[in-house]
Amino acid sequence: MLTRKKSTPEELERDRRDLLATMGRITDGTITDAPSAPDDPTHTPRLLIYDYRIAGVTYECAQDVTSLADHVRDIRTDLPIQVRYDLHNPANSIVVSESWSGLRLTTHHPHPTDPHAGTP
Repeated sequence: MLTRKKSTPEELERDRRDLLATMGRITDGTITDAPSAPDDPTHTPRLLIYDYRIAGVTYECAQDVTSLADHVRDIRTDLPIQVRYDLHNPANSIVVSESWSGLRLTTHHPHPTDPHAGTP
């Protein structure tokens, strides 16, 4: 135990995201804000602020997504999202991780010349 390397805050956060991505419960939520850096030409958010309801309680949370920039490009803030949360601590939640995403990046509209468009 004395020779064991202490985890960095980044490693602890990644472990938390991985655990929630694999074992967390899923509920619906809404992004309320997604601020990006003022000088960022891609408008990639650095933070996602979102809310969701569980058992009549509304939770408002934020997730730092600076290390997940490739996963949050072109997000749609006008569409519902999915939130993964810890059953025993519902305030512990995520909307995106390295292996899972509850974000809507684009909407799929069938191309009018697609022969399979509109068929089930």
